[in-house]
Amino acid sequence: MPTLLPAPVRLGINVDHVATVRNARGGRHPDPVRAALQAEAAGADGITAHLREDRRHIRDDDMARLKAEISVPLNFEMAATDEMVAIALSVRPNACCLVPERREERTTEGGLDVAGQAADLAPRIAALKAAGIRASLFIAADPVQIAAAATLGADIVELHTGAWCDALADGDAGLAQQELARLVAGARQAATAGLEVHAGHGLDFDTAARVAALPEIVELNIGHFLVGEAVFTGLDAAIGRMRAAIARGRAELAGGAAA
Repeated sequence: MPTLLPAPVRLGINVDHVATVRNARGGRHPDPVRAALQAEAAGADGITAHLREDRRHIRDDDMARLKAEISVPLNFEMAATDEMVAIALSVRPNACCLVPERREERTTEGGLDVAGQAADLAPRIAALKAAGIRASLFIAADPVQIAAAATLGADIVELHTGAWCDALADGDAGLAQQELARLVAGARQAATAGLEVHAGHGLDFDTAARVAALPEIVELNIGHFLVGEAVFTGLDAAIGRMRAAIARGRAELAGGAAA
């Protein structure tokens, strides 16, 4: 029988930090919705935006305009609060990714404690799913958290790749290998439990290619790095290079499957 080749990995583009630049000065420019439309034209498979409780970058009207104007799926990142669930039910994105959120953090630090917050998360996940919105949980590649996500009926887990990327950037080869092993095992556990497996946080061209080589990974969500690269090369070129990197990683997997 012919060898089944792995499906391509989807690329979701996070436009939060286009809004960060806009909000640094106020006004309307640069517009994250314009960036989302350009990303879509450049080959993005989806758009991600995080409406934080303090509205530090994406704003409520951005979410409404994104839903109205883009043609690819919208992934609404949000804290697991009643306010955000109500907004999500109004916007009706394709998916909502529940993330931990603290006002003093610069970016999302670590994964959601699904096991410890199961009682609070369960009704919110149920409300999203009842509305036809896919429920995603942003978690560390930890066996307890993955098992809890499956028990609560999440559709998707997005594995936090930040600790691995940080270890690589710091030159700590031992820790990087340990964190990569956790991601490999976590992706396998999540897929076996029937969860769709995404990954994101801190990824660049090289690390995205390596994560794309994991057979269980279906989607990568990348924002800050690509917005930064766009300053130098333009958004189209940055997305094109990222898609090529992901395809390169997937090709390595395909080569291994065929061997």
